Amino acid sequence: MTTPLTSEFEEMAALVTGGASGIGLATARYLADRGARVAVLDRVAPGTGPAGASGVAPVIADVSDDAAVRAAVATAASTLGGLDILVNNAGVGASGTVEDNPDDEWRRVMDINVLGIVRTSRAALPHLRAAAQRRGQAVIVNTCSVAAVAGLPQRALYSASKGAVYSLTLAMAADHIAEHIRVCCVNPGTADTPWVARLLAAADDPEAERAALAARQPMGRLVSAAEVAAAIGYLASPLAGATTGTALSVDGGLTGLRLRPPGQQAR
Repeated sequence: MTTPLTSEFEEMAALVTGGASGIGLATARYLADRGARVAVLDRVAPGTGPAGASGVAPVIADVSDDAAVRAAVATAASTLGGLDILVNNAGVGASGTVEDNPDDEWRRVMDINVLGIVRTSRAALPHLRAAAQRRGQAVIVNTCSVAAVAGLPQRALYSASKGAVYSLTLAMAADHIAEHIRVCCVNPGTADTPWVARLLAAADDPEAERAALAARQPMGRLVSAAEVAAAIGYLASPLAGATTGTALSVDGGLTGLRLRPPGQQAR
């Protein structure tokens, strides 16, 4: 275990789903570096070393399997001595218009991206309630997407699943506010993650596709996993104790900014 950067999450326990790579791994490392006891739930264990996660407890489960999720959450809570924070990050991508994916693919993506959050949250809620009674608050942070609130081409299925995550976040926040369990989400833009790398590798011209994705975000670059992890960390922190039912965009300005084309004068 590395020396904590701060003690912001000292004596707190966190479970991060989809924590073996990408945003989930960056989040697990962020929380662990700041004093949290961390477990990651994924289908595979995270690696160790500079690109992996040392000092975190792996629990193996697929979020599409309710029995496996319940067992994994129970194991994580037992190993960590409770749960104060749940980060629902596990998910899959999908490309295409509404015509392009068969019913089975719609069911698969919705099952992982939406029901995966349902399964993990309901398994964790008894532990989060105990933490809220003990410490005054507990928190769930869901990884949503800019696709939930902005119309993006070739993302019909993915956008539908993340729109459901956004609405689910608000409903959960309303349901559990009286229990002092906060529920928020982050809306990343296109992030430099293994899934995006696979998407680019499958393109006819990967470099041109990467440039197009970067240019779509007003900052002109992809979002990093570490930047999304820092946003998740803020929402999970006790310092955000008055924040619930909130979607925090980490999208390089894609959602809110409407910039003029280069060279166009202001009028």
